[in-house]
Amino acid sequence: MADEQALDEVVRFTSDLIRIDTSNFGDGACRERPAAEYAAGQLAGAGLEPVLLERTEGRTNVVARIAGTDPGADALLVHGHLDVVPAQAADWSVDPFSGEVRDGVVWGRGAVDMKNMDAMILAVVRSWAREGVRPRRDVVVAFTADEEASAVDGSGFLADHHPELFEGCTEGVSESGAFTFHDGTGRRLYPIAAGERGTGWVKLTARGRAGHGSKVNKENAVTRLAAAVTRIGEHEWPLRLTPTVRAALTELAALYGIEARLDQADVLLEKLGPAAKLVEATVRNSANPSMLNAGYKVNVIPGEAVAFVDGRFLPGTEDEFRATLDQLTGPDVDWEFHHHGVALEAPLDTPTYARMRAAVEEFAPEGQVVPYCMSGGTDAKQFSRLGITGYGFAPLKLPEGLDYQALFHGVDERVPVEALRFGVRVLDRFLRTA
Repeated sequence: MADEQALDEVVRFTSDLIRIDTSNFGDGACRERPAAEYAAGQLAGAGLEPVLLERTEGRTNVVARIAGTDPGADALLVHGHLDVVPAQAADWSVDPFSGEVRDGVVWGRGAVDMKNMDAMILAVVRSWAREGVRPRRDVVVAFTADEEASAVDGSGFLADHHPELFEGCTEGVSESGAFTFHDGTGRRLYPIAAGERGTGWVKLTARGRAGHGSKVNKENAVTRLAAAVTRIGEHEWPLRLTPTVRAALTELAALYGIEARLDQADVLLEKLGPAAKLVEATVRNSANPSMLNAGYKVNVIPGEAVAFVDGRFLPGTEDEFRATLDQLTGPDVDWEFHHHGVALEAPLDTPTYARMRAAVEEFAPEGQVVPYCMSGGTDAKQFSRLGITGYGFAPLKLPEGLDYQALFHGVDERVPVEALRFGVRVLDRFLRTA
């Protein structure tokens, strides 16, 4: 088991990493290098030989390999990203980049997304070095840049240009899984992610006839765009249950003593109560209009209008997603992917999933482990190009009342100290047995 020093280091590492501002505005100006150098220094202190790699100056990634005892075993990738979404200090109760530890809680941007997991990985690796522990299989540790934008400077760059660093890796673990979900009845669920929806960020472009705002204009680009945006925003996507979502619904129904009528999934979700939040965003595709841009003066009708839509699609449904957008945009509006990421599905009947489940159950015996599919995306999309199957496993034992999922990209992002220590214990146990 991870030593006492690791339980203290994980708190310090989380706080230190938060204090390194790696805000990613999506404009290419983010500089992850200071955080990458910090992580590399901790890995080097554990006797490893981390490699720092950049596609763009300052957009730094770190990769290191821990040799396992079984040279014939497949390797395991454990990865976390170093960048964070921006934070407006005026909205926060504390300085979002202070890394303040107050009343047993670490505050700051990245506390849950995902410098907490980065810190857990570092703490476990350093604990192993002190104890002389070697895992059964090779463990490749990667800290990436640019996950909060396109990943072209991060995991995409690593997968495309440095695949040799991941030789032998068949599976990977990263963010958004094995956290406590309180259902409001006293039951504690621990969802482990075994899939994620694909990313389809879409740019819409409507073109028309520019002219004077006082004249009748039947070819108004703004009107055409607004109509398409409304159709997309109001569209009701049909139910599409993937194997992971089917397993999640089946296991949740069994926990609550409900008949698992998967052909009536919407009705089943209503019966699950608060636990439905784990599944409801992943039973269908979605497309949410999020940005509009048109015109430069009130009395001038522009010849072009642009909108952006955050689209997400389930594994196996991308063709349907594309066809639906063709229909909803209509003949007067063109659309293209502004950013595209594949949907992922991971098997549940594997030794790796069983070991993740067992590690959580050892330290949270009162909890119920269930599979789920992430509604968003992670660096696992890019690493899948190398044939690496990704799972979401960043364990945290959270108190009731702390809305973990709302803290992602939210105000006053924070993580309890005891949650971090739980995460180190569980991650250590899983990686030792993986």
